Amino acid sequence: MYEDVCRTTNNFYGGAYIELYAGDNLGEMTMRRRRKNHILVPIIGLGLFIFLLYILLSAFFLDEERKAKNIVANFYDYESTANYGRSWELLHSSMQARFARGAYAQDRAHVFNGHFGADTFSYDVGEPIELSDWRFEKDGEAFDTAYKFEVRQEYHGKYGHFLFVQYVYVVQEEDEWRIVWDYKE
Repeated sequence: MYEDVCRTTNNFYGGAYIELYAGDNLGEMTMRRRRKNHILVPIIGLGLFIFLLYILLSAFFLDEERKAKNIVANFYDYESTANYGRSWELLHSSMQARFARGAYAQDRAHVFNGHFGADTFSYDVGEPIELSDWRFEKDGEAFDTAYKFEVRQEYHGKYGHFLFVQYVYVVQEEDEWRIVWDYKE
């Protein structure tokens, strides 16, 4: 008379439930028994929390490296277009004290444009290496954090093709990243 049908299905959360259908004469009576996996929700929540924490911490620490690398790229953008006055502005104040702005611009133009016969150059900035308690002079100020970059500059001039490698360091001065060179050796 009554034909009962029993079906088991899986829901989205991994739990199973059983549906029991009674025949049409009694109407559509459905009984559901759900078995929930209560441990799955906290595991998903913990996973999401760890993922978000990783993203936030990565963004904070990588952001400093990215800012330092952008300063190096800006510096060489100015240098490659012979805008030496603007590149001088990105030097640390101790570097600016070594080179007056006008003398720096004149010297850079004389060496790179005059001697090499190159109007411009291309460059590649390597990945940062973080250094602690770094000094650019033997007895100079120690910087808590410095980023070291290898910069490859490629010139095509009247005397041929030149490739120069320069190590550039970026340190913070009054909450701004500034460029220094290593004078210890």
